[in-house]
Amino acid sequence: MAEDDITKKPGRLKNRPDFLAVQKGKRLRGPYFLLETLDRGKPDQPPRIGYTVTKKQGNSVERNRMRRRLKEAVRHIAGVPFKPGHDYVVVARRDTLAAPFDRLIAALAERVGESAGQKRPQHVRTEKISGAPDNIITPGAPSPATRNE
Repeated sequence: MAEDDITKKPGRLKNRPDFLAVQKGKRLRGPYFLLETLDRGKPDQPPRIGYTVTKKQGNSVERNRMRRRLKEAVRHIAGVPFKPGHDYVVVARRDTLAAPFDRLIAALAERVGESAGQKRPQHVRTEKISGAPDNIITPGAPSPATRNE
């Protein structure tokens, strides 16, 4: 099997014991889904991916649509390296249905990158957080320029 085959097309998780085993691995939460990963300890085998959508998320039509959207997103991020010898389970959330597809792809690529050891960029706060912002004016209150002190 060529190296390109291992990194480009992940296999499928099909059996319940495989899904249950992945639950014991690392969990990466996101706005549209939860990504669970597990290192099988077999780096010569291709990665495998499975999809889970619970009944709590909607009726069968909606669950199938969520699953199809996630499968298509995985197909679109073929350039993102799934680690060989790892299992991935994508657990859909209700927001998967309404999410713009480009955001869904970006979130999946980010989570897979995190599982590969890449860190997300941290946002740096530049302003001091305190009470109400200065630009909010309370109706009926005198403006700061007309206040008599």
